[in-house]
Amino acid sequence: MAYNPELDIASQGKTAAQAQENLNEAVDLFLETTKKMGTLKQVLEEAGFLVKKAKKEYKIPQLSFSSLEVSI
Repeated sequence: MAYNPELDIASQGKTAAQAQENLNEAVDLFLETTKKMGTLKQVLEEAGFLVKKAKKEYKIPQLSFSSLEVSI
């Protein structure tokens, strides 16, 4: 079993790696759904996350990086 306490999401699998992969998918779906519902910011704040506006993406030839903040 794999668990994300901040979002109170759990998943399972036949192996620890599969459980973690399934948890990652569950968290992605949860965040995608709350974003579509317009409640992502509220959910993240209630979970204790500091929500900031996303920073611009900077590109360097053959490299790309951006902030790790969630875009709302």
